[in-house]
Amino acid sequence: MKRSITILRTGPQALVQDLGRPGNAHLGVPPSGALDQESLKLANRLVGNPETAAGLEILLGGLALKAGASCTVAVTGPTTELRVDGRLADSHQPVHLKPQQTLEIGTPQTGLRTYLAISGGLDVPEELGSRSTDLLSGIGPDPLRDNDVLQLGTPNAATGADVVPPLRALQTLVIPIRLGPRDDWFDDAETQLRQGKWTVSDRSNRVGARLQGTALNRRDGEIPSEGMITGAVQVPPDGQPVVFLNDHPTTGGYPVIGVVDGDHLRFLGQARPGTTIRFRPVD
Repeated sequence: MKRSITILRTGPQALVQDLGRPGNAHLGVPPSGALDQESLKLANRLVGNPETAAGLEILLGGLALKAGASCTVAVTGPTTELRVDGRLADSHQPVHLKPQQTLEIGTPQTGLRTYLAISGGLDVPEELGSRSTDLLSGIGPDPLRDNDVLQLGTPNAATGADVVPPLRALQTLVIPIRLGPRDDWFDDAETQLRQGKWTVSDRSNRVGARLQGTALNRRDGEIPSEGMITGAVQVPPDGQPVVFLNDHPTTGGYPVIGVVDGDHLRFLGQARPGTTIRFRPVD
């Protein structure tokens, strides 16, 4: 009999995500995938899955599910309260669910997104080699709804670490950025970035982290639409930068002042509105 889970309650947003579908920009398809890939990898390792297995990306908690079969689950990301049939359980380590038991995931103490892995991984159809939900293009599974049933793959024996430390989302982030390719559109781009100060806007999403604060001084006009990559910092005419995240458009017509170091994008993906952002230009 096929193993499955039933989503009883989604919370604000719950998406199926794996490590994404990079390499499809020529088709107009962004990479998508978990915004905090390290947390998803850790969750998969805790339950014995390959790091590439599909799990759930949960925005601000609130998700509840019922196990249709015996399974092992793990929740990673920021520190989060878990309950199994109403009893407290620990995040960041394997938790066993018996058939018909329920798991409830609370709101993370810091940050935005927690990651749930289930032994065997989520066995949803692949599109372009990935099971990830892409909110911009609509590729992949739809965002989860209450009462959705998700099939599970065949589990492996759990190996490796049995406890991992939670992510601590900081209130101030200093983000390395490499200038270009359109930094010549800005008066002394390096100084503007180094001296500027921003906060994360509540209009941010998986497409991009929208920042508000110091207006970057750029020349008037637009450029012909050109290719965009994850981490590109695009500056519209109002001077308020947008850092492209995993579901970003693959082309754009605003100048890109620089590109954020890829290892730091996960922290932007966890940054709540109001988080302070500073840029540190690097060579």
